[in-house]
Amino acid sequence: MVQTLPLPLPDVLVDTHDIDLSALYSTGWGVNAYDAVLAPSGDMYALYGVYRHTWNVSEDEQDPAVANFGYRLITRYSPDGIPLATALCCSPGPNAAPSKVAAGKDMTLCVLPDGTLSVSAHPDLTTLMAPDLSAVLATYDRPGRNSGDPFASSVCVTPSRRLLCVTSEYGVGRFGSRSSNIVGLADGVLSAESKPSIRAIASLDPEPAYQTEEADLSPYVRFRCEPVGLGNRPRPSLSEMLTPETDPYMWERSTLGRPAVLDDDLFVVPVFARTFRAGSKGQPFVFALLNGEGELTGRLHGMHEYRDSPFTGFCFNVVADPRRGLAFHLNRNGLYVWNKGGMRRTKLDTETKTFKPLTHFALTSCTPTGELLLVHVKQHLVLRVPVPDDIRELGAAVEAALRAYGKARTALKKQWGPVVNWHWVQSGAQVNWL
Repeated sequence: MVQTLPLPLPDVLVDTHDIDLSALYSTGWGVNAYDAVLAPSGDMYALYGVYRHTWNVSEDEQDPAVANFGYRLITRYSPDGIPLATALCCSPGPNAAPSKVAAGKDMTLCVLPDGTLSVSAHPDLTTLMAPDLSAVLATYDRPGRNSGDPFASSVCVTPSRRLLCVTSEYGVGRFGSRSSNIVGLADGVLSAESKPSIRAIASLDPEPAYQTEEADLSPYVRFRCEPVGLGNRPRPSLSEMLTPETDPYMWERSTLGRPAVLDDDLFVVPVFARTFRAGSKGQPFVFALLNGEGELTGRLHGMHEYRDSPFTGFCFNVVADPRRGLAFHLNRNGLYVWNKGGMRRTKLDTETKTFKPLTHFALTSCTPTGELLLVHVKQHLVLRVPVPDDIRELGAAVEAALRAYGKARTALKKQWGPVVNWHWVQSGAQVNWL
């Protein structure tokens, strides 16, 4: 089913902060999309942010129509695409009440097996929300370097209902901060009452610098029945396994992407070499295939480091459909598809007129029914693209979805009008400040 859904801004938010929707983003405000997922129930959730930050406004400014602000928004849609409710979080709400949602970088969504919505962010911040976005059920937070009660920086669910997680460690890449470094599996239930322990299966940096005390251990992340930290983590690390192929310098300060579940015991783990200010196109990257014991069983083949580089536009997401054993990646060069053996099945080249519009979309997830969710980064619309069982027909399916997107966008402009610079303002929206 092809669907096109707007990322709405509640009218109360636009009015409260007197947002000028016609202003260029270069003036210090903007809307950014982060993630979109589909629940088994058929409900869809989209995560995005709106902010304003101008240098000529002091930190003490109290007038909301002038002051700087930053919110994360999560909107829930019915199966037929109607926005039902929007949660505003990560910034003080009415009466300056603090948000209950743990705010951090690289925030993502995951629908847990019981329908609870998990919102994760770096470093190891996880918030559990009621499926209808009415309440925060629990917050696993990390207010300091080694304090609090954290969980994971990202979470995915396997077909057997295990949780594929990424957690952080201090001193990765010789930075004096926490960075994503551990891939692990949790067999227990994550709920408001308790969190499961995570069994580490892979690490990126084998010896993070500056870990000198037991406080740097992660008690709930285990390797060989002991807490991960100091000298205890899976070896050889991903960077060690990749080093023989290229210059070791390239993998220093490399980064770990969000893993994708390709099968119940097979995961795609993206690893990217360091980025440079002057440009990183051509830098090494690997979409590694790991099993449930952390063994490197292969990789996703068929991408050229320069011609197919994800560093152009920093398009790093990989998603997967475990039901059919397919992995997907979209960057400025094309849409790529692999089978679970790592062989590339097809590429929809964005240099062609037909698929050039894909350069304006970001791939966020693959639904339980095997559809791709794409977000238009400038028009703030989510496109739901069906994937045919015969992957050779993918080009025709995507072409049809892009045509349907154009028609649906025109219809939405009439329905939601007036639409200013592709900003969709919802009147009378149900807004929950969490």
